[in-house]
Amino acid sequence: MASVLTFFSLYLMLFSTSFTVINAVFSEQSPMAILTKHMEKLTRLHFYFHDTLDGTDPTAIRIAGPANRSFSTTFMTDDPLTEGPEASSKLVGRAQGIYAFASQHDSALLMVMNFAFLEGKYNGSALSILGRNPFLNKVREMPIVGGNGVFRYARGYALAKTVSFTPKTGDAVVEYNVSVLHF
Repeated sequence: MASVLTFFSLYLMLFSTSFTVINAVFSEQSPMAILTKHMEKLTRLHFYFHDTLDGTDPTAIRIAGPANRSFSTTFMTDDPLTEGPEASSKLVGRAQGIYAFASQHDSALLMVMNFAFLEGKYNGSALSILGRNPFLNKVREMPIVGGNGVFRYARGYALAKTVSFTPKTGDAVVEYNVSVLHF
């Protein structure tokens, strides 16, 4: 009987200890986390964003907002990203997402965008932007808040500069210089 009681006590001690350790751990640093800090890469990308609202094949379409004012007007995009500023330049990806006029007092967009890449070692990978774009400024800085594929755990920033804009149609070409840290 004593051996059964001892076995039962030992079993309870081990069983309850394992649950205590598992349930008590809110956060812990993995030994792999220490190793991966040294493997982080900095990648710089340069490409052009072609936003076309006019014509028979627009790449950005108005999906919400009043007809008589800019504030709250929202567009869904699937814009080409190219190596050069010309529309005929080599396609390297697509800018897919939403932008909306988010300010009543100045000219600023809310950008919720994925840059989905189609070329070379970045094919199938994407970077995500979520931030404010004061589009009348000469250069705008927006945060890179994540990514996938090659850009897993991405963080960084994108600098945008308008190359051309047609006020009558709203069509624009924007140069992007992106600096991103990732694994």
